[in-house]
Amino acid sequence: MGIVSWIVLGLLAGAIAKMILPGRDPGGLIGTTLIGVAGAFIGGWISATFLDRPIAKEFFDLATWGAAIGGSLVLLVGYRLLLGNSRD
Repeated sequence: MGIVSWIVLGLLAGAIAKMILPGRDPGGLIGTTLIGVAGAFIGGWISATFLDRPIAKEFFDLATWGAAIGGSLVLLVGYRLLLGNSRD
């Protein structure tokens, strides 16, 4: 997959992570989107490095999507812990 595919995957993974963990984030829509893109890259890197699961060449690989969404969730939770959660 190319860089554009990872960005698109990150945008979708960020939206899915936001649906799983609803609430108002300090960064709003743009912050959540950037977290999704970064989460896709980090999830893919963790999957390839530590889980010995090479990054697929296809966009619709379930393991790649799982890694991207998982990375986005981890970053979203960390972001909320560091900058505060405005669910109050």
